[in-house]
Amino acid sequence: MQLLVMRHGKAEDSHPQGDAARRLVEIGREQARRAARMLVHAQQVPDIVLTSPYERALRTAEEFCTTAGIAAPIIQDWLASGMHPQTALRELSAFSEFRHVAIVGHEPDLSCLISHIIEAPYGSVVMKKGAFAAIECSPPARGGVLLYLVPPKLADRED
Repeated sequence: MQLLVMRHGKAEDSHPQGDAARRLVEIGREQARRAARMLVHAQQVPDIVLTSPYERALRTAEEFCTTAGIAAPIIQDWLASGMHPQTALRELSAFSEFRHVAIVGHEPDLSCLISHIIEAPYGSVVMKKGAFAAIECSPPARGGVLLYLVPPKLADRED
């Protein structure tokens, strides 16, 4: 499976109803749209998009899907903040019929997941808001190859 790992776009710093309710700001929406345009151009659009139920991740996933012209994202509670790499791999194995799977989530969960999959030291991968990466992997097994990691500064550049 080619796993596309996306961190939610830039969001408001706080929300009266708590962290899960923090909303995506316009820069974050544009980060999601730019990621979609880049992946459409590269013919690397995922077959399915799974997302955290948190507001900022869900809206990132929706913007991405709309721009890429693919089906709406599917909410997965295991992608909420605090996800463990072993849990993610176990859950991802249920989607093995898809060649390209995208997940949208949070830090430090995503960096830990990537590090875990590619068997790199923790702290060696950092996912900034709006960044995305692709890994070739075979969940639930550990081990994989990091194909690319696009930081938001690079994704923010127009063609």
